[in-house]
Amino acid sequence: MPISAAMSFLVILTVALTTFATRVVPFLIFPKGKEIPAVIQYLGKVLTPAVIGMLVVYCLKATPVMKAPHGLPEAIAVAVTAGLHVWKRNNLLSIGAGTILYMVLIQAVF
Repeated sequence: MPISAAMSFLVILTVALTTFATRVVPFLIFPKGKEIPAVIQYLGKVLTPAVIGMLVVYCLKATPVMKAPHGLPEAIAVAVTAGLHVWKRNNLLSIGAGTILYMVLIQAVF
């Protein structure tokens, strides 16, 4: 379903304003010098690992372990990703290398 240029502009504007608002609102709620509540500090510490864990489970939930290659490409890619992250502490490097390795494994090896 094609949409007009005006409608496209409105969609882009809405997305841009919403994205901007999500970036600005925390600075309005917690201005510089104001104490950040303990619950917000706690969520800041635990939410990132929880979301990453949830994404890992989501990505691996359909891994076929009962038929060949028995989840071997996934296991290798996850191990390399985790190893690189522990070694280098670089999210972009570990996720990028793990993704590229997984693609090479499923396209050329298995």
